[in-house]
Amino acid sequence: MEKRYSYRLHFYLNASHAMRWNNQLGEEHPHTWELICQVARGSDEHFIRFNEIEEQIQTIIDPLQGQFLNLVPPFDQENPSLEQLGEYFFDQIDHQLATVHCFLTQLEIGESPTRFFLVKRG
Repeated sequence: MEKRYSYRLHFYLNASHAMRWNNQLGEEHPHTWELICQVARGSDEHFIRFNEIEEQIQTIIDPLQGQFLNLVPPFDQENPSLEQLGEYFFDQIDHQLATVHCFLTQLEIGESPTRFFLVKRG
């Protein structure tokens, strides 16, 4: 039986956004987005240091804390929807994790306790 190993880490982003519909901007409103990252090692090693991975993921999330996302690239040009945020965070976090020889296998992002979007490696 082949086994696969991964780590699961939770992060939170407190920021606001407004949706664009029919060339109009909706009302700005805050969220506490929850990001659940499933991370695997890039090699056969089974041990990773959580703090190394957390530091790399925080470098992506921290600059957005407290921001109005519609003013922050790329969301100044595209809608900061749950789906677009999921795509953005998956790509950015996966790229950043390469610096510590890891990769993202799955990202869940939720805008509320009952609404999540999932992005995973194909």
